[in-house]
Formats: sequence, structure tokens, C-alpha cells
Amino acid sequence: MAQTAKSDLTPITVITGFLGAGKTTLVNYILKEQNEWKICVLENEFGEVSIDDGLVAESLDTPEDLITMDNGCVCCSVRGDLVRTLGQLTKRRKDFDAILLETTGLADPAPIVYTVQTNSKISENYFIDSIVCLADCKHLALHLDEKKPEGSVNEALQQVAFADKILLNKVDLVKPDEKEALKNRLKVINKFATVIETERSRAPLEKILGLNSFNMESVLAIDPDFFESQEESKHNLELVQSVGIKFHGNLHPQWFNMFMMDLLKERAADIYRSKGLLSFHGQGDTKFVFQGVHEQINFGPANEPWKAGEERENKFVFIGRNLDRKELTDSLMECLYKEEKK
Repeated sequence: MAQTAKSDLTPITVITGFLGAGKTTLVNYILKEQNEWKICVLENEFGEVSIDDGLVAESLDTPEDLITMDNGCVCCSVRGDLVRTLGQLTKRRKDFDAILLETTGLADPAPIVYTVQTNSKISENYFIDSIVCLADCKHLALHLDEKKPEGSVNEALQQVAFADKILLNKVDLVKPDEKEALKNRLKVINKFATVIETERSRAPLEKILGLNSFNMESVLAIDPDFFESQEESKHNLELVQSVGIKFHGNLHPQWFNMFMMDLLKERAADIYRSKGLLSFHGQGDTKFVFQGVHEQINFGPANEPWKAGEERENKFVFIGRNLDRKELTDSLMECLYKEEKK
């Protein structure tokens, strides 16, 4: 079956963030104040409060129940079944520039990503555009430092780790040095998320919507300095952090496949996001890329091949808990193809 071109699909931006971070204010801004974007806001059942004190209808069984705002945006509640809600929206989806899925308190967006990518009825109409974490600049550090019972996860750490974009809200309520300290900490946890400062949830929507941040090619845009500065962070004490690895050579396809299968079998819960740029032995000039959320990996050829004379440098990015950079590097380098000695 021919794949639907991405330009024909409707982008979904997933918004995560803690209670009190400002998601209700953001949604109200989108629905009632801004006029540049026509957005369908899907609010999950466990929202902070109903948008605008009851703007969202109690029961939405058909698309006709959507509430339409004066600026052309619409909103509704997801009552447990995202597939059903998105399915109902299919006929109207081209009326919208984007769909914004608000997920209060959800630490791990992997189930949403999995649903959109693997359900054929959904993937033929929608794609994940980006995962955005809305963070309260004044209180985020307290959430990140919160000690959790053995075996449970710190939701704030996970939300930051999964994000492609971090909306740092309420920056007007903290001192400049506090803000910079927090931004530096966010870079350690997730080096690749773009941090966008906001006040009162007035987000520049052009910086978070329609950018296709959540895609396999995003590994190509990673700042090369990240891979160079890894040695300096040996004494980093963050439980969740970003690890970057690079080395030259061609990988053995089978050995690399086995390594990734074993790694994700044993550590899937700890590896929140992964990305890679790969050169394989026996694959000519084809450049390969992958990105993953836990054990769900998208893998395939990059849009552009290796150029003549270009150094074949493999790059890997892992964001997760308790990652040992040396162990990961040694294991990956074991996957390099070695010419047999005659």
C-alpha cells in the first residue's frame, strides 16, 4: 500500500506538563485570543479544570458535538479512547492547521506515539509533529528534586526527557540567575529539546506547531558540540540525562540489530528517547537514521545519502535513567564490521 505523504497528514502536538504549569491558560489563549492558527484542542479526561469553566461538553459522541470558537478553533474532551476521537475527527481534520492533545499529568507519551504510528486508520490521517513539555519555571526544580518511592518514576524528569520542545512558563516570576540555572539543568537532562521562554502561557505557536520536530531526520540537526563535550559531564548527578556517542566506521547490520534488540529488551523502561545516524557495511551510500520511544523504534534510510568523500561517522543519542556512557560506547563499537584477516 502506498504511504501517505506527510504533507497530506494532520500534525498532532502532544502537550505534557504538571498541574499548575499553565496548560489551561495556554489552551484558553489558543481558543480565544490568538487568530493565526486554526487548532483542534483535545483535552484529556483528567484535565486540571474544564477549559474556561465548562467550555468542554460533558459527552462527545459525534464530531458535531465539538465546540467551535469564534477564531475557528475547536475543542473537545477525549473520553478514554483516543482512536475513536481521532477517527471521528477524520472528516473534518483538514479544517485545522494542527491538533493539540493536552495530557495533564501523563509522564510517558509513548502509548500515544504508539497508537498514532501503528493504528493504520490513524497513521493514514495523522502524524506526531512534536512533544511539548509545559514547565513552571518557579516550581519545576522542586518537582525534579522530588524523591519518589522505590520503583516509581519522577514524572517531571520523564516529561522533560521526552520533550522536543520545553515551554518554560512564568519566567517573570523568578530571578535571572534562577532561570539560567534551571535552563542549564534542563540541558543536562535533555540536550536536544528547544527551550522557549514564556509568560502567562503566551506561547509563540509558530515555534511549537508544524515544525515536524518528532522525526527520524532530527538526529542530523544535533549540535556537533554535544558529542565533543561529553567527557566533561562525568560527574553529573542527574538520574536522567542525555548521552551522545559517535565513532567512525561501518556497522555490521546483524550485530547492530542484535545489540539494539538486547538493549531494548533489558532497558526499554529506562531509555525514554533514542536517535541514531548509521553507516552499514554492504549498504553502499545509503545513510540510515532511527528514532525511538522506549522499545518502539522507527528505522529507515535518510532523505540524503552519504556524499562522496564524506566521513562515515555513526552518531547515537540516548536519553534515560542510569545510562553508562562507556558501557554503551563499548557495546556499540563491538558492532563495527571487521574485515576478515586472510
